[in-house]
Amino acid sequence: MVTFLIARKMLHRLIVPIAKRRGRDVFRPIVSSSPSCINTTAPNAPFSSSLFSTKVEVTKSNAATLKKKRAPPPPFKYTPLFQKATDPDEKAPDIDHTEYKQILPADAVSTITSPDGKTTYLSVPGSALRALSSAAFGDIAHLLRPKHLSQLRSILDDDEASPNDKFVAMELLKNANIASGRVLPGCQDTGTAIVLGKKGHLVLTEGDDSEHLSGGAYDAYTNLNLRYSQVAPLDMFSEKNTGTNMPAQVDIFADGPGDEYSFLFMAKGGGSANKTFLYQQTKALLNTGSLEKFLEDNIKTIGTSACPPYHLAIVIGGLSAEQTLKSVKLASAKYYDDLPTCGDETGRAFRDVEWEKHILEMTRNLGIGAQFGGKYFCHDVRVVRLPRHGASCPVGIGVSCSADRQVKGKITKDGVFLERLEEDVAKYIPEVTDEHLSDDVVKIDLNSMSMTELREALSKYPTRTRLSLTGTIVVARDIAHAKMLDKIESGEGLPQYAKDHIIYYAGPAKTPEGYASGSFGPTTAGRMDAYVAKFMSEGGSFVTLAKGNRSRQVTNACKKYGGFYLGSVGGPAAILAKNCIKNVEVLDNEEDGMEAVWKIDVEEFPAFIVVDDKGDDFFKEWLG
Repeated sequence: MVTFLIARKMLHRLIVPIAKRRGRDVFRPIVSSSPSCINTTAPNAPFSSSLFSTKVEVTKSNAATLKKKRAPPPPFKYTPLFQKATDPDEKAPDIDHTEYKQILPADAVSTITSPDGKTTYLSVPGSALRALSSAAFGDIAHLLRPKHLSQLRSILDDDEASPNDKFVAMELLKNANIASGRVLPGCQDTGTAIVLGKKGHLVLTEGDDSEHLSGGAYDAYTNLNLRYSQVAPLDMFSEKNTGTNMPAQVDIFADGPGDEYSFLFMAKGGGSANKTFLYQQTKALLNTGSLEKFLEDNIKTIGTSACPPYHLAIVIGGLSAEQTLKSVKLASAKYYDDLPTCGDETGRAFRDVEWEKHILEMTRNLGIGAQFGGKYFCHDVRVVRLPRHGASCPVGIGVSCSADRQVKGKITKDGVFLERLEEDVAKYIPEVTDEHLSDDVVKIDLNSMSMTELREALSKYPTRTRLSLTGTIVVARDIAHAKMLDKIESGEGLPQYAKDHIIYYAGPAKTPEGYASGSFGPTTAGRMDAYVAKFMSEGGSFVTLAKGNRSRQVTNACKKYGGFYLGSVGGPAAILAKNCIKNVEVLDNEEDGMEAVWKIDVEEFPAFIVVDDKGDDFFKEWLG
């Protein structure tokens, strides 16, 4: 300890005279009294931004300053971390006004006056919470926000959009039009029910709010043609589908002064939820060059399996890892669009609109596009900057997919209200045909050829080729693949159906009365990558059909065994059910519900060659 004190004193004597000569106080923290954002981006940077801004006040001092007593800290003053921009100069230009529709009248709630007559409370019965939740999850399963639909239409109007971009956009618009009929949900993965509530201090409710809100989600999932995706752990490894899509995730927060109860309802599917990432970085990331490279490298890894075009969200900073990731989810839902566009000394969150523009342009140049090549990998980008611990710099990246399912709600003294989503989708669809949207389509009659003949036919065409499939396809996903592997390992071998047919990775939603199928879009291909080589070596799974990019091991297996991976457009599950799937029947594992093995008959089912028998991968150019 004595040695340390002597060394410290010697260092002090050495540095202070140098600091005095240079007019600096080496030991005094650099702070700012400026309330405005100061741009410190390098002069040669391609754009200006406040993302890395530092407030600087240069002071002169002498050695005597070091001996002065420290100034007391400023008095406590609470400022919310997430604020709404009030200064016009701090508002983002793309804030949309939320239009609400009334689903319950004013008499669905009541007011209560305190005994002293000074305070009036809003009293909300559990039935109102349940009705709001049910309506919300019913709407987001079938309807989309007008802005999202406008962005899809803009792809069709863009002369620079690739034919495949336009094909995907058109399919998604046609799918949205079918889903708006409220029979088939827009996506077969109708998601996990998520509710975020903010409760003013003058709002009174009866019982457990989470129970009432969960009950509303239950009503929607059980009464509509939605899928049950939640599995309950029975022990560490055994699971069982709950059969109701419960439990829901419900988070309720006290929201300070007010007599309003506001909500955000989300239905988050596995595809987009699985593309939520946390990176623990350091201060070294906070410069233009480092951040650009980091984001480009990691955005590419999102790939296409979560159904682009995406609403991309990036959060830099955060007081904890969980705050960072939660902010990613909410930013992707446009929940933070009204944040100020500039930080301040309190550490408030802000949107950096310049970086949003810069990253959007970056995604345009990746070449991945809306699933099969082009510029529309993303509709838009949100970048939120948060305060951080000096030793940490968490970065979160996530997306809202082409299903884009979220809706705001609120309860006030005037009644119960829900954000108005678009019901008239037809007005966004131009009068065009498929011939305007892509190159020639190769028609494949699956029932007229053996698996060997199918592979020979596919081998004639390069990756990126658009196909139209008609005939019998076998549907199998996670549990079915695990059971087929068990059969191989037990000596039974692969079932014959896995050898004779294309394997489509999917799981249907409930079938509406009078329909051949419920919504039946593809699931993420990558989850089945580990099975491909083994199954091909056993003489099966030579042609698979799903969404998104695949790993190198799948490409290698296709080259070694003469296989193919076909990509289906991720997102338009309703249009596939209505227009393409003509018959559905259980083939195996009926006890597994939507995870059973199914046989489906399809007509003009759209697909692309993504990986071929020569080892070519459509996505290799961009994803490596």
